[in-house]
Amino acid sequence: MAQTQTVATPVKERYIPNGLKFAFGGLAGMAATCVVQPLDLIKTRMQLSGGGRSSFTVAGEIIAREGFVALYAGLSAGLLRQATYTTTRLGVYSWLFDSYKEKHGGEAPGFAMKTALGIAAGSIGAFVGTPAEVALIRMTADGRLPAEQRRNYKNVMDALLRIIREEGVLKLWRGATPTVGRAMVVNAAQLSTYSQAREMFVGYVPDGITLHFCASMVSGLVTTIASMPVDIIKTRIQNAAKGQSQMAVVTNLLRNEGVLSLWKGFLPYYARLGPHTVLTFIFLEQLNAAYFKYL
Repeated sequence: MAQTQTVATPVKERYIPNGLKFAFGGLAGMAATCVVQPLDLIKTRMQLSGGGRSSFTVAGEIIAREGFVALYAGLSAGLLRQATYTTTRLGVYSWLFDSYKEKHGGEAPGFAMKTALGIAAGSIGAFVGTPAEVALIRMTADGRLPAEQRRNYKNVMDALLRIIREEGVLKLWRGATPTVGRAMVVNAAQLSTYSQAREMFVGYVPDGITLHFCASMVSGLVTTIASMPVDIIKTRIQNAAKGQSQMAVVTNLLRNEGVLSLWKGFLPYYARLGPHTVLTFIFLEQLNAAYFKYL
């Protein structure tokens, strides 16, 4: 009597639900922000100052004049930015990435496609997150102004409501063009190079946090070099006085401080972006791993 052979059914690859992709992205970014907020504040102060002071000098001045707690000024805005911008960009990127794999039989997208996915995800996330970005820049910059010129926002919600009341709702998207441009550069570099570096390190670096750390540091360096000029322009525009045009802000920056000023604050920018990238992706990978393990 002939035996019937059973054909093994291939295991279908599991995917994280779209809603959780967005939630995990936001939670990972918010957790990382709690660690690196002081570096973000120092970076913003350096980008707005005209002198050639070092990161340590700026940090020392802030602590001496405003107190250690001032290093966390604008934390509420930073968290809201992550809850909007990072939630959207990482969620959209993960969704697009998985959609591509599903349509191509599980094959991962190539580097060019990863870059395109990163640009799309970053531009959408940046537009959603611009109001929180404006509040963050203003809150972190406030301490450098004379007392009579400070805006003295109590928290991010107070900042957003006062901007609407005093300047109009459209001012929440002040500098949206350079913000979206920066996000396109950042995400094209960050998300694609992280994915690519991770694939290159596999087999040479133990899987887990070590692999995520190495891939994130490479991603952070490339992203810093590529995105700093757009970031400084964005910062100057969003902190500009009422009535000052965006073109005037850029022209004055280049005429008074030179082209190299576009990379002012490179060290705190990378010191902030590198660890933030590392922590964001580590937290994200751990959340993803927990989902597959426990759910």
